[in-house]
Amino acid sequence: MRLDGFVSKAAGVSRSQARTWIRRGEVRVDGQPVREAGYRLDADTRVSVGSEELSLPGGLYLMLHKPRGLLSATRDAHQQTVLSLLPDALAARVHLAGRLDKDTSGLLLLTDDGDWSHRVTAPARHCGKVYVADLADAIDDTGMSRLADGVMLRAERVPTRPARLERLGPARVRITITEGRYHQVRRMFAAVGNRVLALHRERIGGLALDPSLAPGRWRELTAVERAAVLD
Repeated sequence: MRLDGFVSKAAGVSRSQARTWIRRGEVRVDGQPVREAGYRLDADTRVSVGSEELSLPGGLYLMLHKPRGLLSATRDAHQQTVLSLLPDALAARVHLAGRLDKDTSGLLLLTDDGDWSHRVTAPARHCGKVYVADLADAIDDTGMSRLADGVMLRAERVPTRPARLERLGPARVRITITEGRYHQVRRMFAAVGNRVLALHRERIGGLALDPSLAPGRWRELTAVERAAVLD
C-alpha cells in the first residue's frame, strides 16, 4: 500500500491532508521520517504521525440511498457525485461496489474492502439486482414474456440473461436481473418498445434497501447484511 493511502485510511483524513503531513516530515516509517507519498509499505511496517502509531481500521461497509441526479463516481470535474453525501474523511476511504445511473435511485454500496466489492460485482456470480421501473406505457403479457426470456439489446451480440418480472400496475414492473450491462434495465424495456420514466433499485443479492433510510442518507451494514449481499 502507498504511504499516503495508508495514512489517509488509518488516520481518517483526506489523502491531501495525509500528503501534507508527509511533505512536512511528520510521518515516520519504522521510526524514520519519509517524505515520499508513494512510498510502498510492507505488511509489517510501522507508521506513526507524531507520537501516535497508526493502524488500519476494520473494514467499512455502507448502504446509501442514492437520490436521482448524482453520479455514481468517486470524483467528477463537472458534476456532483454520491461521495458528496459523505463526510470528507469517510469519502476519502471508500469506493463504490457497483453503480447506478445518474437518473436511477435506490440501493448503492460503498466499502474500503476491495475483495468484498469484487465478490459483489463479479459478473460470474450473477448476483441478483431488483429494480422497480415506472414505464411510459402499459406493458402487455408479450412484452413481459420477452423480457423474462431475454432480449437482444441494440449494438450487442448476446441476448440478456432471463429476468424475473412482477407486474405492480399497468405501467409499473418489478424486475430482477443478474447482469450489469450499461443502462441495462432501460435498454431492456426499450427493446420491447417501451420507455422507463423512473427506476429504483430495491435489492442487491439478499440485501434490501432499509425502508427507513431517506434519499441521500447512509448507514453502516451489519455483519449479517454484509453476508446477505453475497447470498
